[in-house]
Order: sequence, then structure tokens, then C-alpha cells
Amino acid sequence: MITVTDIRIIKKYPNRRLYDTAISSYITLADVKRLVLDGVEFQVVDAKTKADLTRTILLQIISEEEEGGEPIFSTDLLAQIIRSYGGNMQTLLTSYLEKSMSMWAEQQRTFRDRTRDFMDANPMTVLTQIAERNFAMWQSMSGMQKPSDEKRPDADNDEDETAPEEGGKRPRRRP
Repeated sequence: MITVTDIRIIKKYPNRRLYDTAISSYITLADVKRLVLDGVEFQVVDAKTKADLTRTILLQIISEEEEGGEPIFSTDLLAQIIRSYGGNMQTLLTSYLEKSMSMWAEQQRTFRDRTRDFMDANPMTVLTQIAERNFAMWQSMSGMQKPSDEKRPDADNDEDETAPEEGGKRPRRRP
């Protein structure tokens, strides 16, 4: 559980400079980005008013990233997000995006772990395991029993199950 004392405090001064209280030094937006990438919990506060500016700083980092190389947000996506503000679905969209990003991050972790396991393992062992899984899957698929000739409706059986018996009664169908 994170307490208030566990969160790194960064003060933003009127001259737009950021001061990291944990290291007693001025930092840049690139340094704040590094904190995000390293998973460090922090809060940016206005040095005078103590107002929380964390979201503003994070949005500024996103804006610079979007202007720099290949953007993540298309123009259409940004327009859709803007249209969602103030509507009754805003909270739902926020929740959806947060959960989607969490799931995406978990999938990335799983992929990295599996790739690392694959790279660390003996290639012959990995190929053997893949072959065994494929063989087991093939066996389970081919192990499905086909209906026997006597139960298939198109089979040429000596007896016709639907033909009336002596006395005019039809026999009951076998399950």
C-alpha cells in the first residue's frame, strides 16, 4: 500500500521549472518521463498553491511524444475522446480505457516472460515441447469418435429402423 510519504514530490515553480524534492535537484520533463517508465510513484504540485499538477505534466509529456516520432493517437481517436467529455459515458470511457491499458500491459509482460523463457531454454527442449503439444492436440482432435455405421442415418444397414414391424407398429428409435 502506498502512503503519502511513499510518493515522490515534485514541485513546479512559476518559472516552469520542476524541482524533485527526493534528490534536491531541478529536473526536466524527460526526467519525469523516466520516473513514469521506471514505475516510480510521484506527484507534481504547484510550489505556491500546492495544487496537484500531475495530470497536466503527464499530458505535457504525451503531447511532446505525439509531436515527436510516430503518434499513438490518431486525429479521429482524439476527436472521439474530446466528444466524450461531459457526456454521461465519460466515466464509462475512462474505466474502459484504464482496464484496456492494464490488460494490454499484462499481455506485454506475459509476452516478454514467455520470450525470455524461450530464449533461455535449450532450443531442442523447446522444439520437443512444441511437438508434444501439437501431437497431443492432434490426438485429441483425431480421437473424436465418428458415428459407427449402424448409427449413421446414411449407412446401408440390413435393418431399416423405421420400417413397421409385424403388426403395423413402428419400433422406437435407438438413441
